[in-house]
Amino acid sequence: MIELRVNGRSHSISADPDTPLLYVLRDDLQLNAAKFGCGLGQCGSCTVLVDGAPTLSCVTPIMLLEGRQITTVEGLGTLEDPGPIQRAFIEEQSAQCGYCIPGMMMRAQALLQRNPRATDTEIREFLEPNLCRCGTHMRILRAVKRAASMMTGPDVTPSTHTPAAASTELDTSEVDSDSQRDRRHSEKRERPER
Repeated sequence: MIELRVNGRSHSISADPDTPLLYVLRDDLQLNAAKFGCGLGQCGSCTVLVDGAPTLSCVTPIMLLEGRQITTVEGLGTLEDPGPIQRAFIEEQSAQCGYCIPGMMMRAQALLQRNPRATDTEIREFLEPNLCRCGTHMRILRAVKRAASMMTGPDVTPSTHTPAAASTELDTSEVDSDSQRDRRHSEKRERPER
């Protein structure tokens, strides 16, 4: 038996210690927000928080998680009382198919817990590991900024704080500026398919 603490509650799990957390969440605990996307830790749709850090649950065995705090989207709020991240994603209508959204929400939650005054660039960099194939990126960014405003208040200006964790620092020396990237993407959308 492995004791897992998920969303503030303890659960005794009688699964193989090598079982990925995602399967335990969905099959044993009926917490279905985290999705199975690639199964290889490459898309981010299975992201949950472990001790506040974004973690790919499809490749994380439960034997590594005993005694740690696991949070899923269900732990951020309820249908009747959604948390700031959940409210912001709803209000910005950030989902199209919705498959990536739980992972995006959890990664955004991790960022805003650590740095609620994250800049646009920091938000983009932190969300980069999570894939959205529908193309709702701009709505997702607006939702994260809205959630940040809900958490800090509307009169707070973004900081220039740079995330300290090595896993979130990216070499942006060769990356297009936000405006160049947005213009390039809008030009691609306007071209007819051949």
